[in-house]
Amino acid sequence: MRTDDFDYPLPDELIAQAPAEPRDSCRLLVLHREDGSVEHRRFTDILDYLEPGDLLVANKTRVMPARLVGKKRGTGGVCETLLLKRREDVDPLGGVWECLVNPGKRLRQPGIVIEYRAGGLHAPDSAPVVLTGEILDFVEDSKGGRLVRFSPVGEGPDGAPRTLDEAIHAAGHVPLPPYITSYEGDPEKYQTVYAMTEEHSAAAPTAGLHFTPELIERIREAGVGWATVELEVGIDTFRLVTEDDPTQHVMHTERYHVSQEVVDAVHATKAAGHRVIAVGTTSVRSLESAWEDGAAPSEPPVTARRFEDAPGAGDGDVVARENATTNLYLMPGSTYHVVDAMITNFHVPRSTLMMLVSAFATREQIMAAYQSAIDERYRFLSFGDAMLIE
Repeated sequence: MRTDDFDYPLPDELIAQAPAEPRDSCRLLVLHREDGSVEHRRFTDILDYLEPGDLLVANKTRVMPARLVGKKRGTGGVCETLLLKRREDVDPLGGVWECLVNPGKRLRQPGIVIEYRAGGLHAPDSAPVVLTGEILDFVEDSKGGRLVRFSPVGEGPDGAPRTLDEAIHAAGHVPLPPYITSYEGDPEKYQTVYAMTEEHSAAAPTAGLHFTPELIERIREAGVGWATVELEVGIDTFRLVTEDDPTQHVMHTERYHVSQEVVDAVHATKAAGHRVIAVGTTSVRSLESAWEDGAAPSEPPVTARRFEDAPGAGDGDVVARENATTNLYLMPGSTYHVVDAMITNFHVPRSTLMMLVSAFATREQIMAAYQSAIDERYRFLSFGDAMLIE
């Protein structure tokens, strides 16, 4: 197995630059794993492939305004900072973040300070500085990441000293993937309609962008369950695998949460002979990371019936996880223990996500389905069309 095995030619004109309107009007390619056949439908047809008793599991994470554009103190050089995750191990108060910075060569020296103004990207020089960031150090094993200490400046809307979250919101923007270059619409379109209030992610769980409140209600009325997990999506989602041997790739670590309520819903669904359908690769990684080999089954003890169809599953169970971390790397040869079907988008060539879906179907089925999507002029990547693998 080589990384080249997960490459394919993606025409630039097929990379979606704006979301479908309405959300659920996008196209849907259905891949049947049993025989490799495909169907071309619309996303609103997803109900035709769901049965009463099935369970949809979506990632409710919300994207934070993680893109900060400021100027280097002293020189005035423009600098861009992308927030990845808080480093409470460095600062328990949450002021230190792991970030990507640009231009990296000019932001190497500890002690460099960047000033961010209200309004961020398009802020005039007359706008007040609301936030500063001080470069502390490189991040080990991060391919150029930096540790940055952020400090709010001035007063917030209530006249009290501005909090760090207020400062980030005053200066920051929701970050779009680098391949979306021309979108100037509503940034809320890059959030799912069921996203939680708290903002923890640097990127959206894009398979969920296709759902509308009305569609979710129709799904529930059809007797299909709906549950949510949380996985804090990192920007490494968009990075390609650069190693020729994909097993040498170092998978990024992300924080995730799977509640006992979700575990109970999975147990009940499996016990009744129905399917757990993950909405997006981040939901897949959450559910499969929550699997514990050798775990004692929850009551009632029906684990053998629940998971007996998972090849090589052995003894084990899905268990609740709170504030856990995962670097689960699914590729051909990996075993899926929990997920029976998945809704996903079309992914970047040579990415870990191509390997994840190829582990669920087969590489040959995925590559054939992608070629069919290209031939049919589907829209690809984050704002693009959807795929159901069942």
